[in-house]
Amino acid sequence: MSEVGEILDARQYFAELQRVAKDLSHDPINRIADALVKAYESRRMVYLFGNGGSASLASHFACDLGKGTAYCDGGKRFRVLALTDNLATLTAWANDASYAEVFAEQLRNVVEPRDVAFAISGSGNSANVLNALHVARAAGATTVGITGFQGGKMKAQCDICVVIPSDDMQIIEDLHVATAHAIFRMVYSRMSRHTGKGIRRRRRSDVDLRSAPSETPEIRREVGTYLPKHI
Repeated sequence: MSEVGEILDARQYFAELQRVAKDLSHDPINRIADALVKAYESRRMVYLFGNGGSASLASHFACDLGKGTAYCDGGKRFRVLALTDNLATLTAWANDASYAEVFAEQLRNVVEPRDVAFAISGSGNSANVLNALHVARAAGATTVGITGFQGGKMKAQCDICVVIPSDDMQIIEDLHVATAHAIFRMVYSRMSRHTGKGIRRRRRSDVDLRSAPSETPEIRREVGTYLPKHI
């Protein structure tokens, strides 16, 4: 756990960030990447959710997985949705039920067995995150998450959980983003292998490519050059 209190200069902050990163277990990160690839291959949905900075990361990560992998496997798309992004739905459930139900009620409409519910919470104790995980588990979905501190109550609700070993919320959130990016790059590489192998087996001539104008250049090119460049 973090022993840093006051941060008085940038070097102190980054030294603590590096220290925590060195103590972070990589195994659950790899296992979450495996679970997402399995969901992709079986055409299951991935649902992301969290509050505050975690809500922002849910939206960010959904963009990475959905848009960032779009040309990895011949145009076969990753099925992902951030439950944080529909403001009308969030506020309706918060107003008519309670804020603790804003993610759980959305999942009740759509979650199915073998889908993936991906929770993000700095503390691991957010009521609406825990309720959503409960609904997902009851439906037979795989539950995964990234959190901090000692994992909170969320850890026991997740089939796979990454716990950032710190009690500093900013360090936790920094490494949540790094963890999401690590998972994305692993998923991207695994998805790209399908098309890469296919290209080596069935590469068409330049004449063949010119005769197929309906195919976009992005799908026809080697996918390794298509890592997303959005901000």
